[in-house]
Amino acid sequence: MRRSITVRLIVMFAFAALVTFALIGAALYGVLERELARHEQDELKTNLQNLQYSIERTGDMDRWARVRAKMDTLTPADGSVRFWVLSDDPRYQYGRGLAEIEHMNREPDGRGSILMPQQVHPIHTLSASIAALQDRPAVRLIVGVDSASYARTLDTFLAALAVLSLSAVLGVMLIGYWIARVGLRPLVQLSREAQALRPKPLSQRLNVSQLPAELSQLAAAFNGALSRQQDAYRQLESFNADVAHELRTPLTNLIGGTQVALSRQRTAGQFQEVLQSNLEELERVRSIINDMLFLARADQGEAATGLVRTPIAQEVRKTTEFFEFVLDDMGATVSIEGDVAAEAMIETALFRRAMSNLLQNAIEHSSAGARLLVTIQQQLSSIWVTVSNPGEPIAPAHLLRLFDRFYRVDAARQPQGEHHGHGLGLAIVKAVASMHGGSVTASCAEGITTIGFSVPVTPPELPDQRRPPAKRATGLHGFARGSAMVM
Repeated sequence: MRRSITVRLIVMFAFAALVTFALIGAALYGVLERELARHEQDELKTNLQNLQYSIERTGDMDRWARVRAKMDTLTPADGSVRFWVLSDDPRYQYGRGLAEIEHMNREPDGRGSILMPQQVHPIHTLSASIAALQDRPAVRLIVGVDSASYARTLDTFLAALAVLSLSAVLGVMLIGYWIARVGLRPLVQLSREAQALRPKPLSQRLNVSQLPAELSQLAAAFNGALSRQQDAYRQLESFNADVAHELRTPLTNLIGGTQVALSRQRTAGQFQEVLQSNLEELERVRSIINDMLFLARADQGEAATGLVRTPIAQEVRKTTEFFEFVLDDMGATVSIEGDVAAEAMIETALFRRAMSNLLQNAIEHSSAGARLLVTIQQQLSSIWVTVSNPGEPIAPAHLLRLFDRFYRVDAARQPQGEHHGHGLGLAIVKAVASMHGGSVTASCAEGITTIGFSVPVTPPELPDQRRPPAKRATGLHGFARGSAMVM
């Protein structure tokens, strides 16, 4: 059963009220108890001093009779106040239950207490010794006050306090319910607005202008999620269109070439040429599909395996060797600078694939005789590998999307030729970096475009992942399966 916020608030209000009233009640009860105890002691002292003054001036039986009459007058009918006089001479004794009084415990200051037969509450006493005078021997005057009335007062106060506190807690719960309903009304309205959202149009958002500050942050975060969903949906639509476009061209070539070949009689050599052309187009389709499968595995969180501590510069040089003929034809050169002794834990096949895509991208967008620069830079726990090439400037808005799949700087699609891939090269670079726990970068300044990625020196702690063995392409064709930037 789902817990209700309203119920939780009511319970918290009730608990807070109960604790508050309990603390206040305990404090009031303690104050009343101390005041009653003080009043009891004052009553004992007053009666003791009054009778002590009279007895100290009594030396014969005539005056003692008047003192006895005074004690009879001061003793109420309910026996809440009592007097005892203890003496060796029975004539000068007074009070009922003298035997119990003689054996009661007394404090040095004269205070004491005694529980009389058939009584629940004790009698608190205060006593004083009075010296002998004339015929009267030395006596001990004891004044007692029955604590039952004080106990009843405390019990009555405690019962009234409990009833009032429980009634107040019930009232707080009712008020808390009303407060919770009013306070949660914006949340209910927000829920209704969220339920009213439909899959389309994607531009729908929650209205945050009338929401309180606490809920406006939640609504803003929800709207942010909707915006990201809208961007992802648009990217998916664009991705689908790009995939269709990339596959349409080779399929069109296959169908067209086959139709032309079948339009009239052909020799075996001519059919062989058609089949060779079809094979090239099919290889291109397979390349696109393989790259898409690779990116799909990366999106699912697949991590690089078979990590080996490897000198980065060594792998860069090996990758550059595959481009020697292309560089010679262009009259271009590649230089390696930076921390050439840096090493990292990498999967060499993946690293070469990413490096090959970066180099191919730089070559495709450089003019003849260009100088390409590969920079290796170690920063804290990461090693950055970047490739810089002279070329047309790229707007910042395009730099942010260079690593998107099938993204091209030019709005118009360009035909793929010898020096144009199918728009997945830099996306694969980003995937390789992610599989190693790294990231990517792209910048353009003063006619120099710099694109690169990072790998951690020490691999991050990643959960064990089972993945099907992927075929690692070898050679230039396998490493450089296209570029993500066509200008």
